[in-house]
Amino acid sequence: MKKAVVLMSGGMDSAAVVAMARAQGFAVHALSVRYGQRHTSELDAATRVAAALGVVVHKTVDVDLRAFGGSALTDDIEVPEAGGSGIPSTYVPARNTIMLSLALGWAEVLGAADIFCGVNAVDYSGYPDCRPEFVDAFERLANLATRAGVEGAGLRIHAPLQHMGKGEIVREGMRLGVDFGLTVSCYRADVDGLACGHCDACRLRADGFAAAGVGDPTRYVAG
Repeated sequence: MKKAVVLMSGGMDSAAVVAMARAQGFAVHALSVRYGQRHTSELDAATRVAAALGVVVHKTVDVDLRAFGGSALTDDIEVPEAGGSGIPSTYVPARNTIMLSLALGWAEVLGAADIFCGVNAVDYSGYPDCRPEFVDAFERLANLATRAGVEGAGLRIHAPLQHMGKGEIVREGMRLGVDFGLTVSCYRADVDGLACGHCDACRLRADGFAAAGVGDPTRYVAG
C-alpha cells in the first residue's frame, strides 16, 4: 500500500479525511499536533479516531504556539460566540503552515509522496490558510524545498474536503464508516470533550448534521 501522512486534529473534518485516504488505498500515518491549544480534549479524540479507523501509526508532536499567543485558541482571549465578520480571533497564526511542514518532514522520512489535510473553503471560519491558494502554494513549496521533491516523483498535498459543505462531509464520512461521536470540534470543549454549543466550530458542526439530515452525536455541556 502507498503511504500517506494525514493531519488529524480529532475533529469531524480530519476524521473524514482519514477515512477517505484509507478508501483510496493509502496506508495512513496520522499526525496530530499539540500546539498549545486550550481545547486539548481534541487530542484525546484523535487517539480514539485513529484506533477506530485503523491507521498504521498515530503520532502526536509538540509545538508550543502558546509561547507566541495571538489567538483565542492559544492565548488568554475569550473564544467568541458564533457569528461576526472578517478573520476571527480563533485564527492561529501560521498553524496550518507549521502542521503541513511537520507532515512534510515525516512524509520524506517515510518515503510517502502524499499528504492529506482537512482544510475547507466552503463551510469554514474564514481562515486564510484554508484557502485553495494556500494549499496550491504549499504544494509548490514542498516540491521546491525537499529532496523528495527534487529527486522523486513529486509530493502532493490533498485537501479532499476543500469544496465540500459540512453536510456533504457528514454524509461522506458516514458512508465510509466514521463514527463522528468520537470526534471533538468545539473550541471551548472541556477536559471530557463536552462541547459548548455556541462557538463557531459548534455552529458549523451542528449545521452539517442538520444539512445531512442525521442526528447530531455531539455531547454538549448540560444547560
